[in-house]
Amino acid sequence: MEHGFALGPTPVERLNRARADLRIGLPVVLSGQVLAAAAETLSPERLAALRGLGPLTLALTSWRAETLKARVYDGDLARIAVPEGADLGWLRALADPADDLRMPMKGPLTSQREGDPGLARAAIALAKSAHLLPAAVLVPLAGPAPAGLTALDGAEVLREIAAESVLAPVAAARVPMRAAEKGRLHIFRPEDGGEEHYAIEIGSPPRDKPVLARLHSACFTGDVLGSLKCDCGPQLDAALTQMGHDGVGVLLYLNQEGRGIGLANKMRAYSLQDQGFDTVEANHRLGFEDDERDFRIGAALLKRLGFHSVRLLTNNPAKVRMLESHGIAVPERVPLRVGMSRHNAAYLATKAAKSGHIL
Repeated sequence: MEHGFALGPTPVERLNRARADLRIGLPVVLSGQVLAAAAETLSPERLAALRGLGPLTLALTSWRAETLKARVYDGDLARIAVPEGADLGWLRALADPADDLRMPMKGPLTSQREGDPGLARAAIALAKSAHLLPAAVLVPLAGPAPAGLTALDGAEVLREIAAESVLAPVAAARVPMRAAEKGRLHIFRPEDGGEEHYAIEIGSPPRDKPVLARLHSACFTGDVLGSLKCDCGPQLDAALTQMGHDGVGVLLYLNQEGRGIGLANKMRAYSLQDQGFDTVEANHRLGFEDDERDFRIGAALLKRLGFHSVRLLTNNPAKVRMLESHGIAVPERVPLRVGMSRHNAAYLATKAAKSGHIL
């Protein structure tokens, strides 16, 4: 019995399994009471099977509900009753704002106000953490759940997603770079099975003095493709170059693409920007917050590497406050003003006006 318990999945492992299930279109069981599926990946066949179990509800964040002019009774989310004849196209049109301007009228929509919204909240949190659109289809369970589906406790889902993930070192090796020949790359893996994060150590920075440091969120378009829509690539290059010039420094490369919403949703946001919305408005129309990143990861990595004080390369005062609130002293904020162009002027202006960046 003890061996069987030890081999079974922990709550964190079930959570990661549930993320994978949602991404391939499988529903999950929440608290033995409802089946929840991601609207983005649900197939017509599984939608029909869910409908056969009872009335459907579409859970959306309050941001997305506001765009759809749907009533919000649950604070941070809305539970929309799905009409009997609604097909997958109807669900996707509510979940994805791509055609909002072409088809602005999606209603009338009926928001539910009775019952506990906790399981709907857990389903949305799961979809977000799987980098899917934050929209979930729910159906109540009158009997036992179908065999083979991942089962989780709804309250446990919310606790685990909100918890700070434990990061374990995996490997480290010397990596000479253009910016600094004395470079070392450290790989860290979170216990929840999420994406790995990296620390690039330049030289041999002393642990008893403030180190020049940067928390850099992954940006495939800017860092790899050289996109001119943002200033991420130039900031990455400038930070490493300055550390190379100084001979010491540490850059944390955090895999939190698109401010934590993932590359696919980031491209959806870019498409909305092409329609005239700024970066914050685009995130809201998709159903996300302004910024979904978890910068506690940065503080945890710095401590794991033995650093407790940094000179932080950033234009974002929120990063300074976050590090200080998690035990990392920031005696100096070092500005990083590079990469400004006509292509990203509006983007940078939005960061300054709505996200408090000092440019």
